[in-house]
Amino acid sequence: MAARASRRSVLAGIGGTALSVAGGVRGASAKNYGPGVTDTEIKLGTTSPYSGPASGFGIYGKAQSAYFEMINEQGGINGRKINLISLDNAYNPPKALEQTRKLVESENVLAIAGFLGTAPNTSVQKYLNGKKVPSLFLTSGAERFNDPANYPWIIPLYPTYVGQGSIFASYILGKNPNAKIAVLYLNDDLGKDFLIGLKKGLGDKAKTMIVREVSHELTDPSVDSQIIDLKSSGADTLLQFTTPKFAAQGIRKIDDLGWKPLHILASIASSIGATLIPAGVERSKGIITARWEKLPTDPATLKDPDVVAYTAFVKKYMPTLNIEDNTAVPGYINAFMIAHVLKKCGNELTRENILKEATNLKNVVAPMLLPGITLSNSPKDYLAFHGMQLAQFNGTYWVSVGDVIKISAANK
Repeated sequence: MAARASRRSVLAGIGGTALSVAGGVRGASAKNYGPGVTDTEIKLGTTSPYSGPASGFGIYGKAQSAYFEMINEQGGINGRKINLISLDNAYNPPKALEQTRKLVESENVLAIAGFLGTAPNTSVQKYLNGKKVPSLFLTSGAERFNDPANYPWIIPLYPTYVGQGSIFASYILGKNPNAKIAVLYLNDDLGKDFLIGLKKGLGDKAKTMIVREVSHELTDPSVDSQIIDLKSSGADTLLQFTTPKFAAQGIRKIDDLGWKPLHILASIASSIGATLIPAGVERSKGIITARWEKLPTDPATLKDPDVVAYTAFVKKYMPTLNIEDNTAVPGYINAFMIAHVLKKCGNELTRENILKEATNLKNVVAPMLLPGITLSNSPKDYLAFHGMQLAQFNGTYWVSVGDVIKISAANK
């Protein structure tokens, strides 16, 4: 994607089965605009790691930009084009804060199109909340972002890492209640929240079942030494709560060592294109993860209308993307949900009304979500995902394991 398209300003639109947002403004209400809004434009801002140690996640930001490009080609939202300014944050918290300040104070955006990553979102949480600028549907499962009492302007849209960790614990207990568990986790809120959830799910047995915990930093060159350490613990079960790069390294090293544990990956590292193919699909067979999104190459959903629409979207607007890299899917869903909220706002395009609509979701059916999973939240609990499903990699694609598992606030 050209530098202007991925890092500066993108005007975009939507069609197909994903969402119908073009058309007349709802009702005949008087116009009420916040910053960055005119009769013809809605200016949004976001940041993404287009460079740095997590640059692979820059695909998420490119998907947002491409989606809004599609929207604008279809006439925009209620006749207004979306001007998304997407800046590089290098997955660096101070950089993310600097760029977000620029978007709010210099570019005068209406809202932040929530971006990906626990650390960069943490760095802007207090600033955006203090400025009363909505951070719409950020992608991180960290518990800290679902805090409407203290941070009402920060609106997450992702299953919590604690909830996922608890589900993995239940699976392990059902599979092998005497398992010896080793954990590799990223030393930040992401990794720590997964670990909290695992321990919560194991209950009193966590103290005896978890035989080794090893962390690593995002800036580490590799996790080979950590994998060797974890194998030496005698564990027969391994959980990797980390990002695709390190998960792929771990898969390769496990195979090199001849270690055969029950292997579970955090959802964030479960992309076939970003993790399993680089690691080696033969080496990845049998790995377990949790998911809530459809995969565009999954034979079970290949002909679903939303998958067909997503595939066409990628072909036209992200032609260089490896369709098996699922990193674009949450960016696509994020942009869909933002468009959904903006459409519902009609001519009341203020920050206050955006907050109201974004925190009163009622069974929204978003594209690329598994059947039975809809999005609902409330002003008192921003948790929108209430279900996910375990899946196992068969060497080609993820195969569902069991039914959709319901998640409630009690899992938090």
